[in-house]
Amino acid sequence: MDVWRRLLLAAVCGAAVADIYAAQPVLGPMGRELGVPAGLTGWIVATGQFGYLAGLVLLVPLGDVADRRRLIAVHLAAGAVGMALTASAHTAWTAFTGLAVAGLFAVVVQTAVAYAASVSRPAERGRSIGVVTSGVVVGILGARVVTGALADMWGWRSVYAALAALSLGLAAFVLGALPPEEHSDRSPGPERYRRVIAAFGGLFGQRLLLTRGLIAFFLFASFGTLWSGLSLPLAGAPWRLGESQIGLFGLVGLAGALGAARAGRWADAGRAVPVTGSALVLLALSWAAIAQLPRSLLLLVLGIVLLDFAVQAVHVSNQHQLTAAYPDRTSSAIGGYMVFYSLGSALGAATTTAALTARGWAAASVLGAGFAVCALAVWAVDRRLPRAAEQFPSDGADTGAQGRNGNRPLGPTDRRTI
Repeated sequence: MDVWRRLLLAAVCGAAVADIYAAQPVLGPMGRELGVPAGLTGWIVATGQFGYLAGLVLLVPLGDVADRRRLIAVHLAAGAVGMALTASAHTAWTAFTGLAVAGLFAVVVQTAVAYAASVSRPAERGRSIGVVTSGVVVGILGARVVTGALADMWGWRSVYAALAALSLGLAAFVLGALPPEEHSDRSPGPERYRRVIAAFGGLFGQRLLLTRGLIAFFLFASFGTLWSGLSLPLAGAPWRLGESQIGLFGLVGLAGALGAARAGRWADAGRAVPVTGSALVLLALSWAAIAQLPRSLLLLVLGIVLLDFAVQAVHVSNQHQLTAAYPDRTSSAIGGYMVFYSLGSALGAATTTAALTARGWAAASVLGAGFAVCALAVWAVDRRLPRAAEQFPSDGADTGAQGRNGNRPLGPTDRRTI
């Protein structure tokens, strides 16, 4: 897979996740205009996460039976509709509906990652996932810079209008620039889709998915605690920063993109497991610096760099392990994993504003550090428990290698990836 197509998929991921996270730097003005109480503004972000969760279950498994290139284009176009609805909303419930629709189709990220993994050579799978995943970092954090600037000039609605236009443009570009997959003639069909969804549920009984998923749950709860709550204390005393200034902190977090690219290379070299443990330790330690926000912006910046690098290193390592273990069911495996991601992100977004309102930034920092420690505990327990061979469930709609190997015990190569 050439570098330009990787970058296009990274742009797709960036635009999709920006649909969910664009509200974070403008929670204050957005909540005031829509009539959302300050203690409940975290639900503006959480609503998109719950829509995303539904998409993971209902839409992502389609990638194992249909042409992922076409799915990417359709999901981008549908997400643009949700953004347009949010931009034109005059009540909270209308905005929440638009955000939920955008979140539902933001699962194009997982379809893009699965596409990249499926068309890459095994020796380059980690690198491809790393580059594409770096687009997620750019989307989540870079959107803060753009959001702040647009909000200062034209208000928060302009952010969602711009995202709608960007998604439509990318949808057209994907159809013209990406080649169809080898099995692009697959047709889902109602019965085949039913079997895929049924087999998708069976993945949650697999230890590999459960452990990587639980790590992701706490990992992104910690991540969400920082980025969903950061704008509120920065806007208050003693800093009193404006939306565009708050958005600039997204540039600091872009260091996480370096973590995604580097983690892909480490995973290709067989170091995914130790990298995960080390990065989780770094994540927990980063909160000691982040907690100093009321006293030092320099320490906050240091903490943000460490946190985002750690999060992306773990995230890419997890996805590499899953795509290596389920080579013919990458969409379902990544979709199942991202269910935990979505729930964790929603938990972080919803709880951080409540903690801030009740006890201030110190309480939010303890919350974020606690989530990090929980992720590290899951990793440590999994490392100590004996590992038995697992059966990989088949979706009953095998094609090619999947029909021969879709339901098999782990071989020596598989065990090295776990």
